[in-house]
Amino acid sequence: MAKKVKDTDYLFISTYLHSRERDLLTAARMERMIEAPTAEEAAKVLAEIGYGEFNPSSERELSVVLASEQEKLFEDLYRFVPDKAVVDVFKVKYDYHNLKTLLKARAMGVDGGRLLLDAGRVSAQEMNRAVTEGDYNALPELLRAAAEEAGEVLASTGDPQLSDFVLDRAYYAEMLSAARATGSGFLVEYVQGTIDAANLRSAVRTLRMKKGADLLKKVLVEGGAIRPESVQAAALAGNLEELYRPTPLRTAAELGTAAAQGGSLTAFEKACDDAVTAVAARAKSVPFGVEAVISYVAAKEIEFTAVRVIMSSRLAGIEGDTIRERLREAYV
Repeated sequence: MAKKVKDTDYLFISTYLHSRERDLLTAARMERMIEAPTAEEAAKVLAEIGYGEFNPSSERELSVVLASEQEKLFEDLYRFVPDKAVVDVFKVKYDYHNLKTLLKARAMGVDGGRLLLDAGRVSAQEMNRAVTEGDYNALPELLRAAAEEAGEVLASTGDPQLSDFVLDRAYYAEMLSAARATGSGFLVEYVQGTIDAANLRSAVRTLRMKKGADLLKKVLVEGGAIRPESVQAAALAGNLEELYRPTPLRTAAELGTAAAQGGSLTAFEKACDDAVTAVAARAKSVPFGVEAVISYVAAKEIEFTAVRVIMSSRLAGIEGDTIRERLREAYV
């Protein structure tokens, strides 16, 4: 029988991560990057908090440095977190990202290797080999089953959207299963919040495309605090705001109603992400325990997104006010 991991086992990693919080990309640092006279000056802010050197005029180099930071994050956590399964909850996302990318690339006859992120449980190289050879035996059980099903759907229909539906359902199911296996109620709540946000996004996009129940049944996934059937019923009846009013997604649902009718998707997407961030932020007051890991990973995920938004927007010559509209709430 495996030894139960106690909160006190997290004393070292909690202290370590709290000390690293001073190097997170704060709201003030984001503002400095936006206001910097050049992209080179904006990149210097990242250098101050430990990012490697890169050419700020190159999207490819930006992707490389972000991938490197993601890899370093999980290497650190794997080294020090008492229960590695907690880290795997967050790594699952990259497995499914890579699998989606490679299946689509194979179907189109192109090389998807440069779009892979080596931050999953399965190395990008091994995932590439598995998809190229059609041999998924080395993958974790649930991922293997999802890969085989999605591959068959793509081969028989030629529709990458249908294979994405398969992988999305499998991804959220495996993420939630992994969270429950850790015994952390807070981690389960965080994952369920992520699923609720994903379902709200899917409902709003479906309404915006003027699609109905058939598509909703395909895109909504199980596992959230709000059942897919309730989301579908509310979406079709125009009652999403009422359904989500008692939840952290209240504001997002209000903006989603407007977005479904042609309003701003940017504001709606931002509100969805901010609601999930607010769930994770509740862990900041916990001095030590698994919550410290969850909150730090959530903060770094927000940071990576912000870095990409700011640097890519600067490269495209987008005005500062527009960049600010696209940014999620800073964790610190």
